[in-house]
Amino acid sequence: MAVSTADHKSPTKLAKPAVKLTAPERFILLKQLRKDTSALVGLVLLSVIVVMAVFANQIAPYDPIKTDLLLGLTGPSRDHWLGTDSLGRDMFSRIVHGARWSLGAAAIASLAIVVLGVSIGIIAGFFGGIIDSLLMRLVDVLLAFPSMILALAIVGMLGPSLKNVLIGMVAVWWVDYARIVRGITLRVAQNDYVEAAHCCGCHPTRTMIRHIFPNVIPTVAVLATLELGGLILAISGLSFLGLGAQPPTPEWGAMINDGRAFFLNAPQLMFYPGMAISIVVLACNLVGDGLRDALDPRMRSR
Repeated sequence: MAVSTADHKSPTKLAKPAVKLTAPERFILLKQLRKDTSALVGLVLLSVIVVMAVFANQIAPYDPIKTDLLLGLTGPSRDHWLGTDSLGRDMFSRIVHGARWSLGAAAIASLAIVVLGVSIGIIAGFFGGIIDSLLMRLVDVLLAFPSMILALAIVGMLGPSLKNVLIGMVAVWWVDYARIVRGITLRVAQNDYVEAAHCCGCHPTRTMIRHIFPNVIPTVAVLATLELGGLILAISGLSFLGLGAQPPTPEWGAMINDGRAFFLNAPQLMFYPGMAISIVVLACNLVGDGLRDALDPRMRSR
């Protein structure tokens, strides 16, 4: 049977991205976020930390690794707002620069985890068959062990350093993203516009990028924001154990480890970086909850 030109064009009209927020929809999302006070608080806190990390050299009054033994363990003063540590290094400067190390490391790890997890999840769900089975069996094996234990094992083999910590985190943290994205891909692949793209001879890579990936973005954005706080905790925890950032790097977890020996006579050495970690994790959770509510159609109708 001959196929008319109109029949050829109709599938092309169907083959459009499933999720592409229009201007009114973006306005609704912004409006929903503005109504969420806790999300705004988290966004403000996170923005302040990001600005502090980016402009650390301009904000910090002193070199964070310059020592002065004559000023060791001094309390807050006009010259040193948060006092100094055991080596006479300015605590405020180290906290400010620590935002760059801690938040920057978590952001790099989160980006790599998202790229790896989303790619594997989409490939597994889109192609199915033996590819799906092999990738999901790998995911099942990694999920059978606690993530931190695997990360510790990898860092232990590679050696203590912040770079190796990031490698260990990325190697085990992507599995949750892969499983979630695979489920979304299996559902989206059954839609008519995906079938239309396939019938039109659209390359699989183009189909995954143009028609599958947009459906993954909202869920991944929420998950990545919530997981960012967990990554900061994990990286700081490994640095506290001596496996991450090494002295004199002003990373918050390593700073808590440095102040552990002076807990009784100078508890502020552990309190300041601990509070910084808590504030960032809280801000990430508040922003993540706000994004989840804003992207939930049931919450938009309220």
